[in-house]
Amino acid sequence: MGLSTVTAKQLEVQRIADALFKAIAQHRLPPGTRLVEAQIVETLQANRNHVQAALQRLAMQKVVTIEANRGAMVAQPTAKEARDIFSARRAIERAIVEAITPAVMRKQRSRITTHMNNERKATSGTDRRAIVRELSEFHLLLGEISGNTVLSDILGNLMVRSSLIVALYQRNDVPSCASDEHQDIITALEKGDNAKAVAVMLEHLDELERQLALEERVSGEFNLKEALSD
Repeated sequence: MGLSTVTAKQLEVQRIADALFKAIAQHRLPPGTRLVEAQIVETLQANRNHVQAALQRLAMQKVVTIEANRGAMVAQPTAKEARDIFSARRAIERAIVEAITPAVMRKQRSRITTHMNNERKATSGTDRRAIVRELSEFHLLLGEISGNTVLSDILGNLMVRSSLIVALYQRNDVPSCASDEHQDIITALEKGDNAKAVAVMLEHLDELERQLALEERVSGEFNLKEALSD
């Protein structure tokens, strides 16, 4: 009974953390948004203690900050953190791309094709939330099919922190990612040309960083209950 109780609590904390994580990654909770415990409890039908544990977990991952007398809020990465995160992504995503073989690509062909179709559909529209979701999912998908769960887990955290950076520093006149570059990476991996896939990925990440106006910051008030009601 003790073990099942502990497991149930862990699952509930993870559920809450995942809901917040997803809302932040998809720009429904921008940097600086106050995460009011009572609103999270009500919206997610959760226990306050579990909400507090979830917020602590996200704080350890640098996705949330918790300050005395102010409570929790979505993290607001500095310009230096932005550069550091992109540097880390280059290292992690290089390793991920290097690990993917043509055999893996053949095995995952249906899943990759489905994603690329969804990505093209999103990028041809105007729903920014859908665009952000699908373009980010591409990088996470490569992490998953690489077979290295450690790299995949690290990338998952970096992608959410990247979303915060994009929300703070992205120039409004350019997209945050490019579907054509994603297709070039897929084509190279299918041919077993990992060196080219790595080169395209690194240039892709360089371009994403160049699109950031690191001297600019934006903030505002957002409806927490609405953002979590997905």
